[in-house]
Amino acid sequence: MPDEKDKQTIVLTNSQLGRNIAAMDSAYDVDSRNTRNDVCVNASYCGVLPARFISEHAPRAAIGMDCGIGPEGSAIAGLWFLEALNIPAAVADVMSAHLGNGVHLYEHGVISFCNQLAKDCGVEIGMTVKEAAYLLLTVDTNVLIPSETTNRTIMHTSPDGRHIIATDSIAFGTNADTDTNVLVTAGHTGRSAVPYLLECRPWGFICSDGGMGMDDSGTIGLGMVEEFGLAGATVDAKLARMGNGLSHYYDGIISAVNRHAKGKGVEIGMPASEAALLLLEKKTL
Repeated sequence: MPDEKDKQTIVLTNSQLGRNIAAMDSAYDVDSRNTRNDVCVNASYCGVLPARFISEHAPRAAIGMDCGIGPEGSAIAGLWFLEALNIPAAVADVMSAHLGNGVHLYEHGVISFCNQLAKDCGVEIGMTVKEAAYLLLTVDTNVLIPSETTNRTIMHTSPDGRHIIATDSIAFGTNADTDTNVLVTAGHTGRSAVPYLLECRPWGFICSDGGMGMDDSGTIGLGMVEEFGLAGATVDAKLARMGNGLSHYYDGIISAVNRHAKGKGVEIGMPASEAALLLLEKKTL
């Protein structure tokens, strides 16, 4: 049991890095000692509310419990709240350890879900909490405020130095993309996306269809940018996570294309990664 005067139990210290794995019974026990340095193993559910409390102190990483997941994934929704703030996070199966006992979670828990950042650290479903916490302890991360987090990741570079870039929103397109890069982004392609597309004018783009929407309003932007020469496509929102560019690149399946993208060989039913390569080619539209 942790000391009554201290709600945290340090279960592992890496003195060389100056980092700890701190076990605690509740997400509310995360505090300023943990900022940027510690992996916080807390025996709480990982909904948005506990994630808010965790994020206020921006630890290196966090591990909670899935609490049966719940309707609409409410008990693990904080995983993606934390991902948006660049904090790796995972949860353990609630049947693998005692709720409300952080040390027991550390010693006995088994990972059931994790966000993309934790996956990038090597965390996998079925791994013990102890193993996952150690991986998270040894990975350097930069904790950013939401407006600073763009998650631009280069997925492929062509021989002439142009890129396929996965990012979470077309709003994160830059002047460096103009007539140069293909952007795989994770927002819908309704009319509100058009100003962002025209501002950065990428060589090509793939966004989400947003579930299509009434009167195909989720893909209407594809046609609206055709007169400006932009080649674009969308992926099925049922298959790729909106707000996650990497998911769109890896999981996306093309659901709609404009005529410029068709001219490059992009077809409905094609994987987004394959379509992005076709869009990157210097082929006359």
